[in-house]
Amino acid sequence: MKVLLFLSDAMIPLLIFSIVGYGIMQKQKVYDDFIEGAKDGFRTVIDIMSTLIGLMVAVGVLRASGFLEFVSGGLAVVTEKVGFPAELLPVSVVKMFSSSAATGLLLDIYKQYGTDSFLGLSASLILSSTETIFYTMSIYFMTAKVTKTRYTLAGALLATAGGMAVSILLAGMM
Repeated sequence: MKVLLFLSDAMIPLLIFSIVGYGIMQKQKVYDDFIEGAKDGFRTVIDIMSTLIGLMVAVGVLRASGFLEFVSGGLAVVTEKVGFPAELLPVSVVKMFSSSAATGLLLDIYKQYGTDSFLGLSASLILSSTETIFYTMSIYFMTAKVTKTRYTLAGALLATAGGMAVSILLAGMM
C-alpha cells in the first residue's frame, strides 16, 4: 500500500523530469521551448478572453434576474411528466454554459434539499456526467477557427440529455 502512495505522490514530478530529460537527451533547448509554449498559451487566453467574459456575464445576468427559476417553473409541467424534477432544470441549463455557475446552483440545492437527498444526488451526477457545451464549442472552435460545426451541437445536446437521464435513474436507485 505504501508503494502505491509513493507512486501517486511521485507521478507528476517523475513525468516532468522524464520530459525534461528526454528533451535534454535530444539536445533541445528545453527552457526556450517551455517559454515559447507559455507565450502561445498566453496568446490563446488573450484571444478567448472576450468570449469567456461574455459567457460569464450572460450566466450571471440569467441567474441574478430570476429568469432561470421563471423558466423552470413554466416548464415544470413538462419536466415532471418525463420524470425530471423541475428544481434541476436551472442547474442543467446553466451547466451547458458555465461549470462554475452550475456549481453555485448545486450549492443552493444542497442548502435547500441536502446533499444526500434525491435532488442533491441527481444534481451532483448531472454536473459530473455532462459538459459545458457552449463554452467548450465557443472556445475550441474559435481557437481552431472552425466555422462549420456540422453535427457537433446536436451530438453534444444528445449526449447531455443522455447523461441527465442516466443521472436521474442512478440517483433513484441510491
